[in-house]
Parts: sequence; C-alpha cells; structure tokens
Amino acid sequence: GPSMIRLIPPLLITLALGAGIIPLVAFALQQGGLPWPDAYVWRVTRFTVMQAALSTALSVVPAVFVARALARQDFPGRRLLLSLFAVPLSLPVIVAVFGLTTLYGASGLFSGLFDIYSLTGIVLAHVFFNLPLATRMLLSALEAAPAESHRLSAQLGFSDRFIFSHVDWPQLASALPRIAALVFLLCAASFVVVLVLGGPSATTLEVAIYQSLRMDFDVSRALALSLVQIGLSTVLVFAAGKALTLPDNPGTLRLSAVRFDGKTVLARVADTLLIVAAALLVLPVLAAIVLNGIQHLVPDMQLLRALLTSIAIAFLSCCIALPLCWGMAQASIRSSRWRGVLTGLGLGGYIVPPAVIATGWFLALRHVDGGIVLAVLLIAAMNGLMALPFMLTVLSPAVEQQVLQHDRLCAQLGLRGFNRLRLVDLPSVKAPLLQAAMMGAVLSLGDLTAVTLLGSQGLVTLPALVQQQMGHYQSDAAGGTALLLAAICLALSLLAQRLSRWT
Repeated sequence: GPSMIRLIPPLLITLALGAGIIPLVAFALQQGGLPWPDAYVWRVTRFTVMQAALSTALSVVPAVFVARALARQDFPGRRLLLSLFAVPLSLPVIVAVFGLTTLYGASGLFSGLFDIYSLTGIVLAHVFFNLPLATRMLLSALEAAPAESHRLSAQLGFSDRFIFSHVDWPQLASALPRIAALVFLLCAASFVVVLVLGGPSATTLEVAIYQSLRMDFDVSRALALSLVQIGLSTVLVFAAGKALTLPDNPGTLRLSAVRFDGKTVLARVADTLLIVAAALLVLPVLAAIVLNGIQHLVPDMQLLRALLTSIAIAFLSCCIALPLCWGMAQASIRSSRWRGVLTGLGLGGYIVPPAVIATGWFLALRHVDGGIVLAVLLIAAMNGLMALPFMLTVLSPAVEQQVLQHDRLCAQLGLRGFNRLRLVDLPSVKAPLLQAAMMGAVLSLGDLTAVTLLGSQGLVTLPALVQQQMGHYQSDAAGGTALLLAAICLALSLLAQRLSRWT
C-alpha cells in the first residue's frame, strides 16, 4: 500500500549509509578486530576541532558587527553588496581556493603576506565562505525585529549601546548558536579546502580518512578516524538543527524596519570600516576569479569533455535525489512520530563522512568490474546524498502545504497513487521542485569530494580539471576552467532564487 511505498526512500538512504559503514567494519574485523583510536587519530581530531573553532569564531563574531552595520546604514550599492555576499555560497570550493591562491599564493598580488598552504590558508578560505553566510543569516534575524522597538527607542532617545543590548541582541542571541553550529559543521567536514591548502601538519579527519585509504590502504585506522568523525558530526548536526536550512536571499527581498540609530559621525565611520573590511575579504577573490578567467578561457576538447561529464553527473544526481527528496518529505509529514529519525537520515551525508561512504562502497563493489559507468553512478549517488538536506529545506515546506490543502479533497474524489501525483501533487509544487533540482545540480557540478573519492582514471569533471591544472602549475588554464564552472553554478543559483519568488 501507500505506506509501504513511503518507506522506500528512507530505506534506500539507510542502505546507502549502511553500505558505507558495514563493509569497513567487516574488513577491520577480518584484519584482527576493531581499532582503538591511537595518538595520530587524536592529533588529527584535535586539529579538526581547533581549525573549525578558529574558523567559526573568525566568521561569526565579525559577522555580528557587519550584519548590524548593514542593518543600520543605507547606502547606494547595498543591495548589490548583499547579492555579492551570496556568491561564495554558490561558488564551488575549488574555484574559491583557486581565487585565494591567485591572490595570496607564491605568484599572487599579495604573495608573501603569509603562507597560504597552511592553517592560515585553511582558515582564510573558511572565513571567505562563512563570514558572508553568517552575515546574511544574522542580518535577516536583525531585520525581523519589530519596527515599534526601533521607533520607541528613537522617541525615548536610547543610546546606540542600549539599542544593541535591548533590541538587537535578543534577535541575534536566538540565531547565533544555530549559525555557529552550522558554520562549525561546515568547517569540520571541509574536505577540498584542507586537501588543497593543508600540508602534512594540517590534516583534518576527512582528509586523514582519505589518505589512510587511498595512500596507505590502512582500513583499521580509517575506521578509527571515521568513528570519531561520525561522533563529532552527529553532535554538531543536532546542535545545528534548523540552521541547516540555508537562507534564501535575505536583505534584498523585503524592506526592513526603519532604523534611527547609527547616525552619529563616529557610528557611520565605524560601520563603514566594518562593511569595507568584509567587502575586501570577498570582492578581491571574486575579481581575481573573473579577471584571471576571462584572459585564459580557451575552449578545448579537454574542457568540453569535463563540462559534458559534469553535466551528465549533475543530471543523474538530480534524478537520484529528487525522488528520494520527495519521498522523504512525504514520509516526514505523514509519520510525525518518526520525524526526528527522518531528519537525521536526510543529513546522513554530513553525519557519516563522504570518505567513509565512498570507501564502504568501494570495498563492497571491489570485485565488480563496472568501469566508468559504475564510477559515474556512484559519484551521482554520493552527490545526491550530499545535496539532500539542502533540497529538503526547499521542498519539505511546499509538500507540507500541498498535503494540507489537497488531502481531504483527493480522499473524497478517490484520487490516489500515480493519478494523484500526476494531476494534483506535481503541478502544485512545480517551482519548489525545480528550485530543489537546481540546488542539487549546483552542488553536484561544484563537487570535488565524490570525484576524488570514487573517480576512475578517465573520469574528469570541471572541478577535478581545475584541481589537476593547479597541481600541474597550469594556473592560466585553471583560471579559465574555474571561471566557466563558477559562471554555470552562479547562473543556476540565480535561477533557483528567482523561482523561490514565484512560489
């Protein structure tokens, strides 16, 4: 019956995650028992937590003041700046890393400022991604404050400090723990940034798992690292909770309450300096990607093949993720008792590290000769799993609304199964479905993790091509490839945002 069908997506996800962990455990048992974390594992864990904590502090604390400055000051170009702050979210990680190395690397404009291939570089890359994200999320929290609060504080002549502690802080305090947990999770699970910019001393759990498997094939150490990573991620995912719903386009959609504070010369100067500093973190990197790329974008067969491979994987990934996403949203609405479990399952790709899932699949299928077709399918499946939480945040509310509106009528008309899906369900959530598909496609197009872990020799996607070119010191060619990849991902992200306004 229908309730059995609803069980299929959660079961498939459980199976995919289980197929990651079980072969690893079985292999370790064959090799002589389950591992106990050794000194190396604890050292890597300490570094992972330390770099994530440092990245989070340097992203979230300044974001509080930047968001408040943006809330208080209105200036020409504010909307454009907020739109540009949304760009790092849509940028594939390898493209941003390329932009940072172009600016701060050995032959960059600001070479010699610091060593980009170290903890400093890793933290800088994480702050580049997460400070704009945290700023936008905190700005929407500030803009949700009642207009009366600002009017009243202006009439009573409250000082800026008093307004901060009594009006702004209550708004920020409710959002801060979730935002900090989300940023910490993203930095702790960061793979590409650490793989490219980290050295032997700067290794996180994700990268150490990959190295233990790919370079040393030390499964028991990989399993010890994995268990620590799963424990850490589980705690973080439940701490982040609702914050894993990434914001839409706040600050550019609606007019916020009029503010009367921040009008003194000192406040204006301080706010301007904060906004300029935040812009200087983001805009030069974007400029480096564009300027470098425009000069060196030369279409050749290699680039075309990588583009077609990326598109094929992204398309497949959406075909896998959309039905799963639809099924999970339906199951979550119709079985409220299991909602918590289903939410955890949706976040499975962040709780169980991709490196673990990939290795389990590799071990389970190592005797199957599927060649490049199997590799493409596995990469698409992994990308689909990683995109699920972001697609669910778009699709779940729309599906829930649709169920509330149409359930009774469909029951009276005897509409169910495929007929209901075709005539009622799909037409009423067309825009959110498309938006979810585009988010899934952007994540898949920009993904380097799955290709690095599961790719076979002849399989090169656009992000893999950028990494290859950077590794072979072909920075000009890498610039062109990076720009093409960034342009496609940005175009899709903008389309997804447009769709969200039609819903």
